[in-house]
Amino acid sequence: MTELISVQGLHKAFGDLDVLRGIDFTVDEGTVTAVIGPSGSGKTTLLRSLNALDLPDAGVIRVADSTIDFSTRPQREAIAEYRAQSGFVFQNHNLFPHKTVMENVIEGPVIVQKRPVAEATADARALLDSVGLGDRLDSYPSQLSGGQQQRVGIVRALAMKPKVLLLDEPTSALDPELVGGVLAVIKDLASQGWTMVVVTHEIAFARKVADQVLFVDQGVIAEQGPPSDVIDNPTEERTIQFLRRLTEV
Repeated sequence: MTELISVQGLHKAFGDLDVLRGIDFTVDEGTVTAVIGPSGSGKTTLLRSLNALDLPDAGVIRVADSTIDFSTRPQREAIAEYRAQSGFVFQNHNLFPHKTVMENVIEGPVIVQKRPVAEATADARALLDSVGLGDRLDSYPSQLSGGQQQRVGIVRALAMKPKVLLLDEPTSALDPELVGGVLAVIKDLASQGWTMVVVTHEIAFARKVADQVLFVDQGVIAEQGPPSDVIDNPTEERTIQFLRRLTEV
């Protein structure tokens, strides 16, 4: 397999709080990496660092053909090129409330990438059809369920044609009955060969879809490997305790 993401020596602090304390891992093209761990462990900061939404204090990250050494305080142009390699899906959709579904999706391709409106619209229509929203092109976010809004958020990221899709707890803000629809979309994207890094608390989903699992605790990767190892047969006590707590009634 071709290595698409490489992370070496990633550090990030907020004031006196060390959130990431030396993160190293790789992601192969066409695979799904699930990032699990307790609240406050650094999972979201790790994901945001992959898109430079949070700028790390140190570490070298390569995404596709773009590499940045964050200890050198990279220039804005280099960060923009690096960020363009990935698409980010937020927990709470972050859609423009005053724009329709179609307008939300084509905003990035047209404004940022300067693609023709007709081309961006055709691509957006196909993507929205693929997630079951082909009949909601002219709807506003307030007219959609939370699950539908999250599917629009996923399509908006895909419309930028990124090399990797980053999803930050994509079901955490949803009512339980809406979770399945969003997870089904992500599973379908995995079957299509999209490279994804997903921060999730859905352990059953991670077991079924992920190629590798990173268990993050206290700012480090405490255990990593295929789901059959990390989830079903963990060796680190911290991982065992975390998974046990999730199954306690």
